[in-house]
Amino acid sequence: MTTLVLATANPHKSEEIRQVLANFDVELLPRPLNVPDVAETEDSLEGNALLKAKALALATGTPAIADDTGLFIDVLEGAPGVRSARYAGDEATFEENVDRVLYELDHLGPGDRSARFRTVIALAFPDGTSWWVDGSLEGTILAARRGEHGFGYDPIFAPLGAQGRSLAELSAEEKNALSHRGNALRAFAERLANS
Repeated sequence: MTTLVLATANPHKSEEIRQVLANFDVELLPRPLNVPDVAETEDSLEGNALLKAKALALATGTPAIADDTGLFIDVLEGAPGVRSARYAGDEATFEENVDRVLYELDHLGPGDRSARFRTVIALAFPDGTSWWVDGSLEGTILAARRGEHGFGYDPIFAPLGAQGRSLAELSAEEKNALSHRGNALRAFAERLANS
């Protein structure tokens, strides 16, 4: 069994990671409370995921898994992208970020709302070696929030193949089976098993 420490302190992300990796030979340790947050100063998802994984591996002496996720909206030239968690400001809540996207797309019809989620999962070892994989999910941005599940932009993102439902209208099992994070985590588990 491979033991990894989670770089994320986000309980929603931690739960999704645990659910998807539950069937693989991986033990996930929670992020230690005494490890400070890592500033996401890179301009790419890969850079930020590696930054966080390396910081946790160095701080704990245990291989660390980190992710970074972005929502890329075509009509906004890829925004919010790498700044998805801070789109409405550095201290913005999920609600404020969603409000900004809805406001910016308010004048657009359904055909102009194509978008994709992309997640990068990085693994770093205490010796400094690291690697990453990614996963994506195509879909559209809805005109209003729908659903009670999920977090972040889930209530306004309708993935292809979900019959028009938002990610927040899917069960955890349905979401994990098709989501960007689920795809990235399955690629991660396959690479880990082969390394």
